[in-house]
Amino acid sequence: MTTDSMIEVPADELESMHTLLEAIISYIDEGVLIADAQGRVVYQNPSVGELLGMPANRPLETLEQIETLDLAEVIDNALQRSMRQRHDDAAHANLVRFHRRIKVNGVMRELEFHSCLGSASRSGLRLVIIQDRTVQRQLETMLNSASTDLVTNDPAMMEILQRVHQVAPQTASVLLQGESGTGKTHIARLIHRLSRRSHRPFIEVNCAAIPETLIESELFGHVKGAFTGASHDREGRFQAADGGTIFLDEVGEIPLHLQAKLLRAVQDHEFEPVGSDTTVKVDVRIISATNRRLRESVDSGGFRTDLYYRLAVMPLYVPSVRERPGDIPLLLKHFCYNLEARGYPDDIECTDRALRMMMDYHWPGNVRELENAVEHAVICAVDKKVLPESLPEDIREGSHGIEDRDMSRRGAANVLERREIEDALLRARGNKSLAAKFLGIDRSTLWRRMQRM
Repeated sequence: MTTDSMIEVPADELESMHTLLEAIISYIDEGVLIADAQGRVVYQNPSVGELLGMPANRPLETLEQIETLDLAEVIDNALQRSMRQRHDDAAHANLVRFHRRIKVNGVMRELEFHSCLGSASRSGLRLVIIQDRTVQRQLETMLNSASTDLVTNDPAMMEILQRVHQVAPQTASVLLQGESGTGKTHIARLIHRLSRRSHRPFIEVNCAAIPETLIESELFGHVKGAFTGASHDREGRFQAADGGTIFLDEVGEIPLHLQAKLLRAVQDHEFEPVGSDTTVKVDVRIISATNRRLRESVDSGGFRTDLYYRLAVMPLYVPSVRERPGDIPLLLKHFCYNLEARGYPDDIECTDRALRMMMDYHWPGNVRELENAVEHAVICAVDKKVLPESLPEDIREGSHGIEDRDMSRRGAANVLERREIEDALLRARGNKSLAAKFLGIDRSTLWRRMQRM
């Protein structure tokens, strides 16, 4: 019998099709699992057991068998969502996708689950497809570390990120100021990714790493014969960034005699390559960064005032790790997660004493130093525990004095200090910044003392 939507297939042909499909599904890398409305598994291919860390030849009877993987409830909830959406008009409404990290044979594995209800079946058969995304996630971790390293719950950093989202869609120049290693480059990349120029080039230039005699050619290019060794025409970084964004890191290192030419490029979007009289026009957004106090350089005559104001249409100060100690535990967890994605052990624990030493350390290298210290500590862990001796020598030496002072304050002196802090917090109605002012200390010092108590 033939209708507009269905063709009746002879039973023998249908059986042959089922056999062929089962043979195909048995050899694919994705796990395929089908369960009925009661959660009984009616079919699974060998990849299911392999992906879930179970014997491939042992059939699952129910979804409850994978409770030890903490997935049964997740799958069931996802499929229930599919059931609620099955009457939705959208063709893909009953498809639910989610990710889970599980340990398989001692190794963390990133799995992606696709689950849905069979729309043509009245029996409520539930389909789950499992894909291994471990390698993909590891690559994403390495390639996208610039975006994921902006981990914070510090109010000042949150305000900066809010400003970043506001300014990113515009074309205004942004000046990022702060100590080396605070994440200025990450923020510059984030601004570009959130901008309308995200599909165009993002060109990074470390002005401090280019010799003074070559920086003009690097930025603006040169023509053949412009100087000894210029054997052919070469476009500069501004031309390479045309239509996109150029990031001038350590912009304060640009020589004073070259700043007038840079000003013209920033202001009028035009310049002449070295050795050429032809004017080149570009459409480039400027993001610059410096670890110097550029305003002081302007006052001392080391940096042009007009260039400073052209670059600093939107100035942003990125605080050091010392100024946001509350982010240290977050960053520790984040860097450990990144290390796990790169194949490091996932069961390393940090002792309280080692954590206290890291909290008390002043971190002159900021986030960059902290990331290196975490990797050092994981490598040097003893019996899967990060001990004080697992930390880099600079951190151990920098924390000894603080540790000794902490011990000397115990007893009556510690009680007195605790009472003073409690009184200050009471007067400030819980406002830590105001309480710190009452105590005559900065907010980060107050935070550390509260943590130790």
